[in-house]
Amino acid sequence: MKTDITYISAVILHATLGMLIFFNKPLAKVYFIGAFFYFLIRVIIAADSQKTIEVLKACGYFVGIEVLMRTTGGAISYEASKYLVILFMIIGMFYKGISGHAYPYFFYIMCLVPSIFIASTTLSFDANFRKNIAFVLAGPICLGFVAMFCYDRKVKLKELQAVLLYILLPLIAHASYNFFYTPDVKEIISSTASNTDAAGGFGANQVSTVLGLGMFILAIRFFMKSPNLGLKLFNISLFIIMSFRALVTLSRGGVIGATIALIAFFVLYYGYINRRKRNELIVMVGIFSIGVIVVFLYSSIQTNGMLDKRYANEDALGREKEDVSTGRKGLFIEEIEGFLASPFVGIGSSRVKDQRIENTGEIVISHNEVSRTLAEHGIFGVIILLILIFKPLAYRSQNKGNVFFYAFLCLWFATINHSGMRIAMPAFIYGLALLNVTHEKKRLIPRKQLIEP
Repeated sequence: MKTDITYISAVILHATLGMLIFFNKPLAKVYFIGAFFYFLIRVIIAADSQKTIEVLKACGYFVGIEVLMRTTGGAISYEASKYLVILFMIIGMFYKGISGHAYPYFFYIMCLVPSIFIASTTLSFDANFRKNIAFVLAGPICLGFVAMFCYDRKVKLKELQAVLLYILLPLIAHASYNFFYTPDVKEIISSTASNTDAAGGFGANQVSTVLGLGMFILAIRFFMKSPNLGLKLFNISLFIIMSFRALVTLSRGGVIGATIALIAFFVLYYGYINRRKRNELIVMVGIFSIGVIVVFLYSSIQTNGMLDKRYANEDALGREKEDVSTGRKGLFIEEIEGFLASPFVGIGSSRVKDQRIENTGEIVISHNEVSRTLAEHGIFGVIILLILIFKPLAYRSQNKGNVFFYAFLCLWFATINHSGMRIAMPAFIYGLALLNVTHEKKRLIPRKQLIEP
């Protein structure tokens, strides 16, 4: 009961914080700096047995806070959350070391280096070399450090759920901020295009991505961390609110990614639980489905039917669009052509974006990390992708304790295919799939020995 009250209080606190930041933007910077020192102190003073979980909580919180800080200008730099995740991972490695079997991820980081040297000869004269390299490599390098720290790191299931909660809390603040930014979405939506205003004044793709993550975590809490009716209603209500804010951005990537991850979770979770729990799960899935239908119908009404047309790949007049990928297919083909043009060493980091500026005069950033990696890294990109895909699967074949494994991996892969690695979220979620999750066993009461007469 005490834990439930603490959880509800933390949610209310962060919802209030989102409201306060809306009315006083400079508070966002105070929030960011305060959070940094708070978690830094927690990591440093934590007992050795708690170092791992404190590092993961710190990283999770800054993953959750990242897009809100970009929206409000609260972060000290655009890529601050990625840098802080790397920093906390390095601190964690200093105290706890790394697994000897994590060496492929060190090799993965080394495979990123050649593209920097290629970029020094291929980037245009006007390009800001340091800024461009940092922009495209901060995410992949962040993933490398997260993977090295997390690989085969033992955590309890309840500790992993606590990490997910630390991701969720700042997302609650973000959703609250968005409600105050656009309390009536009917007034701002008149087409099926992604809507910046509905996303709180920032990029709808990134906002949809992190709110989709919030949907996923809240769904997990509904099924796994709602022991009573009151908490079930509380979590399903939060899920509906978070889903509404994600849907009305009209950016589909985050919502679809969350849906794929949830399906993967359900399939694996069903196999983990006993028959009695399975019957309960079926009932809860029914209740959850009703919540999904309600939020979609309400969102459709609030967007004047544009939501339905968006997911049906239609324009505002109901005509089917030729390109379901909203231009991503063309970008993907361009990047594959770049790989074919220079298959061995690639065209260099950030060269894809640089070429588009030269050809069109517009800054068009890659949405697909797979094709961008192949184009900019060449044969090293092939090695990178092989490591990222097959190393977790090989680990899974030997360690099946992580009930979220496929959900995390699906969420990572879906995200990098519609939003690249612009935010720290996919890097951290990928790392969580590599954790060695242990399950507490029920204590057995030893039988009293019979004393023979």
